[in-house]
Amino acid sequence: MITIVDYGMGNVGSLINIFKKVGVDSHATSSPDELRKASKIVLPGVGAFDAGMRNLRASGLINALEDRVRRDSIPLLGVCLGMQLLGRRSEEGSLEGLGWISAESKRFVTSPDMPIKVPHMGWAYTSATRPAQLLSGMPPNPRFYFVHSYHVVCDDPSDVIAEAEHGSMFCAAVNRGNIWGVQFHPEKSHSFGMQLCRNFAAV
Repeated sequence: MITIVDYGMGNVGSLINIFKKVGVDSHATSSPDELRKASKIVLPGVGAFDAGMRNLRASGLINALEDRVRRDSIPLLGVCLGMQLLGRRSEEGSLEGLGWISAESKRFVTSPDMPIKVPHMGWAYTSATRPAQLLSGMPPNPRFYFVHSYHVVCDDPSDVIAEAEHGSMFCAAVNRGNIWGVQFHPEKSHSFGMQLCRNFAAV
């Protein structure tokens, strides 16, 4: 059973639907007590970094997340903003993130020499930077759907498991131990998103 954290900042219904399509049971919760029973957790997210952290703190879910993810080492998948919240901070705001991965989120920079659209929105090919179970069973350059203005920059390059390009290469997915994150939306990424959800259910 996949437990999806409902803190008012994510496409919870869409995630439940994609797990259902791949035959994986999932449910959403905003209850710390329910979260402490979880065997696998998805932390979704759409919107601004500070709003995400404020909602998480107001919901009382952070201690339960710490208990299950940091103390008990159950698998967690951060999606889009949910991946950015795993780091220390973001240029988008002033609040501290969860700090579970040594990383910061930085805004895409456009310039006359390298003009790009911000936000980065649409389909992009990704490339694995090292083997990872989350990406198993996929072709060399799976395509996923992105919507974001900020991207994660990891202190340790070995935490990055996939990259994509928008002006320059950026981190598309991370992994450290039992903690996983993807900048794209698997729930909007059709067959490759479904394969990723199957893989997370199997980690």
